[in-house]
Amino acid sequence: MFKSDKGIIGNGAEITMKIAVGADHGGFELKRHLMDFLKGMGHSVTDFGARDNSPSDYPEFGYKVAHAVSREGYDRGVLICKTGIGISIVANKLTNVRAGVCQDVKSARLSREHNDLNVLVMGSEFVSLEKAKEILKTWLETDFSTEERHRRRVKQISEIEKKVLGEKA
Repeated sequence: MFKSDKGIIGNGAEITMKIAVGADHGGFELKRHLMDFLKGMGHSVTDFGARDNSPSDYPEFGYKVAHAVSREGYDRGVLICKTGIGISIVANKLTNVRAGVCQDVKSARLSREHNDLNVLVMGSEFVSLEKAKEILKTWLETDFSTEERHRRRVKQISEIEKKVLGEKA
């Protein structure tokens, strides 16, 4: 038996993923609906804030979710702000986090296949709830490519990360 990125073991039984979710005030409503969607898919979901749509700062939530993926054993993370850009910048500051903004299904699929993206970021100003669900489902169900060129490139990213931190690559 084995666990794949899709959460399937050898006998075809589903394994849920442990997913960290966060958003600032601009992504709060979309986050709330996507958390229900994820739970409905059988995933274990933890809400790292915001708790309401009162004005808040995206760096706090970007950090919390990225930290959960980087250091706390979460399989994946989902972040939402109005554009997705600022919160993705924050998330990518943590080691072993590969966060990217995906505003359509194709970018979600390619982000997993080519980059092994482990934190999905969306901009609430650019995706409807239905589109966000499609993006999220595609992203969760897409495996990292077995092609050597993609694996080599992700390894290079990790080596650069180590150099930046002053570790031996």
